[in-house]
Amino acid sequence: MKTDLHVHTYYSDGVFSPEKIVDTAIDVGLQAIAITDHDNVLAYDVAKKYLKEKDIENKLEIIRGIEVNTLYKNYEVHILGYFMNPDNSDFQAMLKQQQQARIKQTKEIITLLAKREGIKVKFDDIKKLVAEGGSIGRPHIAKAITNAGGTTNIMDAYAKYIHEDSPVYVQRKTVSPQDAVEIIYDAGGIPVIAHPHDLDIAESLIKELMNYGLRGIEAYHRKHSPACVEYFSSMAEELGLIVTGGSDFHTPNIMNGQIILGKNFVPEWVYDKLLKEKKLIDMA
Repeated sequence: MKTDLHVHTYYSDGVFSPEKIVDTAIDVGLQAIAITDHDNVLAYDVAKKYLKEKDIENKLEIIRGIEVNTLYKNYEVHILGYFMNPDNSDFQAMLKQQQQARIKQTKEIITLLAKREGIKVKFDDIKKLVAEGGSIGRPHIAKAITNAGGTTNIMDAYAKYIHEDSPVYVQRKTVSPQDAVEIIYDAGGIPVIAHPHDLDIAESLIKELMNYGLRGIEAYHRKHSPACVEYFSSMAEELGLIVTGGSDFHTPNIMNGQIILGKNFVPEWVYDKLLKEKKLIDMA
C-alpha cells in the first residue's frame, strides 16, 4: 500500500483543492492518503464526496487527519491526528479555539502593520486566500502583505514581518501539545508528533506526551535524513510507539515544477501498523 500520511490542501496552507489532491494522488500511484490540514478537517468530506461522484472510491483510500499547531515553552510543536471522530465535543471545541486564535492573531498583525509600517492589509483580503472556513496562517498573511505592495515577494514578507523579532508580529495563543494529544486520543484518534527533527527537546517531550495518549512518531518526513529516520524509528520501537510518515505536501516545487506528493518513501507496513493501532484504540 503506497501511502502519504501528511498532505495539506487549500483549507489550510496548501495550494491544491481536495479534488486536485485526489487526482494528483491517483496520478502518482498512491493508494492511501491522510489529509492533515492545520487545525481543521473540512477537506476530508470534500475529497470523499469527489471520490464518490467520480466513482473512483476503489482507487484511493482517504484518512481523516489533522495537524494541530501547538506551543510549548516557546517551541512550536505540531501534533498529527488520524481517524478522530469529528463530532466529539472536546475535539470540536479545540478546533473552534484554534480558529479563533488564528483570526485574533491575524487582526492584531494587520493593526500593527498599518500603525508601524504603513502597510494597509484588509482582513477580508487575507480570508480570500484560504478556502471558506479554512485555517488562516502565516503564508496567507505574507501573501497579503506582498499583494498590498508591502514587499516585492513573499520571502521578503517572511523575513521582515513574519517572525518573533518583528515589531509587527504577534504570537498565536494555541492549545498545548498535551491538550492536543489528549483531545485527539479521547476522540478515538491516533495522536502522532510531527517532524520531530525540528525540536531539540523531541525525546523528552515525546516521553511526556505519552502520558497524555501519544501513540506515534512521524519518522519519515521530507526534512528527515536517513540517519534521522533511523533515530526516530529506533526511538519509537524502544518506547512502543508506531511510526508514520509523509511528504508534508503543500505545493509543487516551484523551481522545477515537480509534484512531491508521495515522493517521500514511506514503507508499506506503516499503513498497516496505523490501522492496527486504530483497532487497539477502539478496543480500549
